[in-house]
Amino acid sequence: MRSIAEFDEAMRHAALGMNDCAISRLTGIPRSTIRDWRVKGPTNGHGQCPICDGAELPCRDYAYLLGLYLGDGCLTAAPRGVFKLRITLDQKYPGIIREAGEAIRAMRPRGAMTIGQVRRPGCIEVNAHWKHWPCLFPQHGPGVKHRRKIELAPWQMGILEEWPGGLLRGLIHSDGYRGANKVKVRGKSYAYSRYQFCNYSADIRGIFCWACDFYGVGWRRMNERTIAVSRRADVAKLDEIIGPKR
Repeated sequence: MRSIAEFDEAMRHAALGMNDCAISRLTGIPRSTIRDWRVKGPTNGHGQCPICDGAELPCRDYAYLLGLYLGDGCLTAAPRGVFKLRITLDQKYPGIIREAGEAIRAMRPRGAMTIGQVRRPGCIEVNAHWKHWPCLFPQHGPGVKHRRKIELAPWQMGILEEWPGGLLRGLIHSDGYRGANKVKVRGKSYAYSRYQFCNYSADIRGIFCWACDFYGVGWRRMNERTIAVSRRADVAKLDEIIGPKR
């Protein structure tokens, strides 16, 4: 019986356009096995889709990964019905890059997920190939997110009502930050901590505000694209699940 790691490796090569014979020569896996995998998927019962096949979905990790996807993620179609999930993150925060990879890997708890990284100027792209990414992210569609409708599916709402903190953590780790706001009052300078979330999509900003409301955190609009959480008690509550980026 072949391992799920071998299946992932073969499908990664297939997504790059290699034919069955070339993959067989490269990996040592019989060509007939690779052909069956293209048609049927893995035959050892591992790594199936939580949506199509009822496989286990780790909801806390999923809530976090959904936040990353909505902020800085996309799906790219590859050959043979495979999709590539790509999350682009600031290279200054290796802890977030590591956590993103762990959340991606957790989506197939009974199998194995090969996580790749691509260095780009100032950032790291964390990625993985899988046929079922569009099942987990029904917000996928043509064009950039802020030019099309983004709404949560009912099954996603059920998860996020249980794990709103995970969604907020992912959204802030992708398109937000925690920093100091400096103000002057009667000639004296003061500084206080606040969170900000900035996104071009009104729908995604709405999802962030909904999660704040559900989690019990106050927010306000700073400008057309930016939401701020500034009250001391609200910042402290977000610090329990987010804190400074690392």
